[in-house]
Amino acid sequence: MRNIAILPGDGIGPEIMKQVLRILKAVDAPLTYIEKDAGLTALEKHGSLLPEDTVKTISECGIALKGPITTPVGGGFKSINVLLRQTFDLYANVRPVRNLPGVKTKYENVDLTIVRENTEDLYTGEERQVDADTAESIKRITRKGSERIARYAFNYARLNKRKRVAAVHKANIMKLSDGLFLKVCGEVAKEFPEIEFRDVIIDNCCMQLVIRPEQFDVIVTENLYGDILSDLCAGLVGGLGVVPGANIGKDVAIFEPVHGSAPDIAGQDKANPTALLQSAVLMLRHLGEQDRADRIVNATLKVLAQTDLRTGDLGGKGSTTSFGDAIIAAL
Repeated sequence: MRNIAILPGDGIGPEIMKQVLRILKAVDAPLTYIEKDAGLTALEKHGSLLPEDTVKTISECGIALKGPITTPVGGGFKSINVLLRQTFDLYANVRPVRNLPGVKTKYENVDLTIVRENTEDLYTGEERQVDADTAESIKRITRKGSERIARYAFNYARLNKRKRVAAVHKANIMKLSDGLFLKVCGEVAKEFPEIEFRDVIIDNCCMQLVIRPEQFDVIVTENLYGDILSDLCAGLVGGLGVVPGANIGKDVAIFEPVHGSAPDIAGQDKANPTALLQSAVLMLRHLGEQDRADRIVNATLKVLAQTDLRTGDLGGKGSTTSFGDAIIAAL
């Protein structure tokens, strides 16, 4: 049995986590769950958004499944997601984006993965106030950071039988920082001759994604661009409620949905567990549990194909609980 740290999170987090754990139990996943607090719930209980005990448990387990977490606005609080990534050096943010049956969108045949560098770039929030009218943000790109995310992306492509990797950048303007990222991606690409490599400027990439998203396979990019592209691509396949996420480091991996905690519908049995469930599937695959992951995916696709069983955000009549029931029945 493998110990897994469970962070139910805030808002709808505990509700959707409950259903996901029921489904994992239904496939006899060889996992033991250690529940810990993080976010607003932790702040109210322990006086800290990320208690030391939670950090210790994640470190000991090496794997965590996390629900959506609320970071209070203002008051100097740092994003919990950013804090977790920096604490455990979770350098690769992996977001598979693909069409799901029964989830109607304007696009078909979308099946791509965004591999986002998670520890550098403007997104780290290093800023300084120059004077009363001027503020600066630090954009830091390193060879180490660029090389390991590029290598992760190409290895991911190879392992998942993907044929193309596109490096997304703005090196035409930021010739030193984005230029270094692009140069390193090109160097790593030479080690994977069977995979087609190209580079795409970020603004052109956004346009191409909304014109013909099926041309992309694996996208590797810097932190801020990846944050924006991840949400853009989620919109191509039905929104944040159906897209999973993984944050991978050398010793720790945290799996989470990319949507928010939706406090406005918390406790109403309305929330859609799909994104967290798909994140749990990524976790199972990371642990080598391919058969159990496939079984959950197949059951989820069956349920999503039936309008009455889907939750309200996807045009269905189902609740959080009944959606979980339906997937367990399909299993």
